[in-house]
Amino acid sequence: MDYSTISKTSKDLMLLEPFYGLLLISLNKEISDRVPTAGVSKNGINYQLVVNPKFWGDLSSDHRIGLLKHELLHIGFFHLEYDNKGMNGELVNIAMDLEINQYIDKKYLPEGGCFIDNEVFGPLNLPKKVGWRKYYELLLDEMNKKPQSSAGKKIQDMVAAIGAGKLQTDDGTPVPDHSTWDEFEDLSEAEKKLMKAQIEHTINQVAEQIQKSRGTIPGEFQTILQKINHKEPPRFDWRGYLRRFAGGSQIVYTKKLRRKFNKRFEDNPGLKIKQRRHILVAIDTSGSVSDKELLEFFQEIDHINATGSDITVIQCDSAIGSIMPYKKGDKVKIVGRGGTSFDPVLEYYNENVSKYSCLVYLTDGECHTDVTVRGKMLWVISTHAQINKSLKGPQIKLN
Repeated sequence: MDYSTISKTSKDLMLLEPFYGLLLISLNKEISDRVPTAGVSKNGINYQLVVNPKFWGDLSSDHRIGLLKHELLHIGFFHLEYDNKGMNGELVNIAMDLEINQYIDKKYLPEGGCFIDNEVFGPLNLPKKVGWRKYYELLLDEMNKKPQSSAGKKIQDMVAAIGAGKLQTDDGTPVPDHSTWDEFEDLSEAEKKLMKAQIEHTINQVAEQIQKSRGTIPGEFQTILQKINHKEPPRFDWRGYLRRFAGGSQIVYTKKLRRKFNKRFEDNPGLKIKQRRHILVAIDTSGSVSDKELLEFFQEIDHINATGSDITVIQCDSAIGSIMPYKKGDKVKIVGRGGTSFDPVLEYYNENVSKYSCLVYLTDGECHTDVTVRGKMLWVISTHAQINKSLKGPQIKLN
């Protein structure tokens, strides 16, 4: 087996379902006997597809298409992102396969797979497309029934086979092989978020390409895209506040226009004059600020950006870690996570106060400062913290 056979199947999938074909192209592929069948594994902060050459070679062309789509659905449904602690991991694998196989035409999948209407699960009359967690609950209830039903016994046998690293039960019923998923178990929260952000970005790019070519985005991904692109509403009326608070502090931008003549000097181009706020937004990246609070801060930065203001983001724990312009959609690497000091940011703002309309400091407020600010500023306290009365200047608390 070589990569040409995977490339051919990728082209077949592209012609059949362009969305899945484009998503597949974005993934690295590895041919290896380190897996008995095929699966999704880790490649840096990205996913990759690993295929066993013998297993692949024995599949029909239709079943190869079904296999690739199956793995893409696991990725697209973020199955590798879920925290399954306290749950039966083997049963979770079965429930996840039951969920995604409903989005694949049966002719593209081998017989005996996890289908809600096959001989194992059909007698349970499982509802359609209700998500893997619901299937997990229903299967767990069936498996734990006393006395145990025939379906419950078969489910228990499947769970035992997966746990033993087998590909089928003793009576020959195939079971899911998710052995490559072990690579994701020890990831840090930061790595998990990076991987999720990366695949969300890829799914969005694929959707944009499909829409540009007047193609169709599969219904199962319409909901996923809505969730990916859902923006939390602002927790504060930034537009109204900035209009009142920093309305008189705007930076004047001029742009030469060749298509517009200068009324005073005929040989010179005209000028377009535009006023914009330039806001310095400080983020407290000290260790006392949680990842959830940082996410909240960046959501508010997006809302400040939406008011039409230019933004420079300055990160600081006990020292300034970075200063950079911000645009919507930017992937900002968090630096810091040490102690806390507000002084470096306030001193920087005082030295550069003429550049900015105001300073907005996003923090948990757990520090004190004696620095007197020369310009306009606002302290923004996270939802999980309390107003710090020792801080000078106006404060608001997100809620």
